[in-house]
Amino acid sequence: MQQVQLNKKKIINDPVFGFINLQSDIIFDLLEHPIFQRLRYIKQLGLSYLVFPGANHTRFEHAIGTVHLMRQAITVLKIKGHEITDEEAEAVSIAILLHDIGHAPFSHVLENTLVNISHEEISLMLMQELNQQFNGKLDLAIKVFTNKYRKQFLHQLVASQLDMDRLDYLSRDSFFTGVVEGTIGIDRIIKMLNVHNDQLVVDVKGIYSIEKFLISRRLMYWQVYLHKTVVAAEFLLINVLKRAREIITNGGELFVTPTLKVFLTNNFTPEDFRSNIKIQERNVLQWYTLLDDNDILISIKEWQNHPDPVLSEMAKSITNRKLPRTKFSDKPISTAKELKYLKQIEKQLVPDPDLAKYFLMTGVITNNAYNKHYENISVLYKDGTVKEINDASDINLSALGKTVKKYFVCYPKELDIY
Repeated sequence: MQQVQLNKKKIINDPVFGFINLQSDIIFDLLEHPIFQRLRYIKQLGLSYLVFPGANHTRFEHAIGTVHLMRQAITVLKIKGHEITDEEAEAVSIAILLHDIGHAPFSHVLENTLVNISHEEISLMLMQELNQQFNGKLDLAIKVFTNKYRKQFLHQLVASQLDMDRLDYLSRDSFFTGVVEGTIGIDRIIKMLNVHNDQLVVDVKGIYSIEKFLISRRLMYWQVYLHKTVVAAEFLLINVLKRAREIITNGGELFVTPTLKVFLTNNFTPEDFRSNIKIQERNVLQWYTLLDDNDILISIKEWQNHPDPVLSEMAKSITNRKLPRTKFSDKPISTAKELKYLKQIEKQLVPDPDLAKYFLMTGVITNNAYNKHYENISVLYKDGTVKEINDASDINLSALGKTVKKYFVCYPKELDIY
């Protein structure tokens, strides 16, 4: 039988960047792989679509966008005289393509709920798995991803405070949410990138674009990523799965997809993932690559009719968007006020004190747009001197480096609490 020759030089029409060319056979093959295709079913912004109706974009298109920006950055750096071989260019493109491949359902929401291990570590494990399947063709990409390659600036293009990941997600999330404050000058930022002493820097002409980038990042966190209703929805989802796990653990009947059941009935540790233990007919990493948003949504849809009052009520809240009320404060909620909330929940919703706790969610969120102690952003002057962005800017950016904390409390809207 004659083998069909595939055209791997595809063009993708992206709503944010327009036409994107896939110029590499291996990029095409990785994109077609089931492990990567799973990202089509992982929402980029978790449950933010409950607040911003357009925010239904996924990790799949985000990853493709980062490769597009990476190619532009490589071209700029090569024009400025920095040596980047074709092999290095392909490796850094693969590293950014796969940087999010380990995300749990709904992106960051369930990272420490369904699994107690970071998505970065799982991404590396999946890259190593793919490397075996591709006969070692990802060796250099993994070195770049783990910052073990001699050219450190390549790693900084993948993971730093000015990487292609951040440039894409700010523009993409701004586009799909309609929050214009997240708009940044990507083209100019990339054209101002440079390398000095093996470190990624920005030419001094690009300083205003970087200031705008940092301010936009701060605004996007408060207006989108940490929006109070998004926070309420995400913590509600965490509590739904917590209650489902409790019911299954206690031997209760519960509809659940086979893949989600594996993660609700097993409390996997990071070591379980590292050793890739076998559960039933699959290894834990194989189970993980079958888990996506659909497993959660299908299960929650059925849980609306479950006899457990906590599970059914919370499932209805997510499905029908009857989300809790959220209040932010500069101080943690007092014990007295927490007891007041719980008594009201017991009186109006569930009389059981232990079950009432599911309907009261408290915690703290933080926002830090720029941390100069972690991979700071450096500005390169024409005379060869380099300054950190805070020192180079003529406006006070120190506020962006300050970690702002907000304490929150979420409770059912029907409660008469003031």
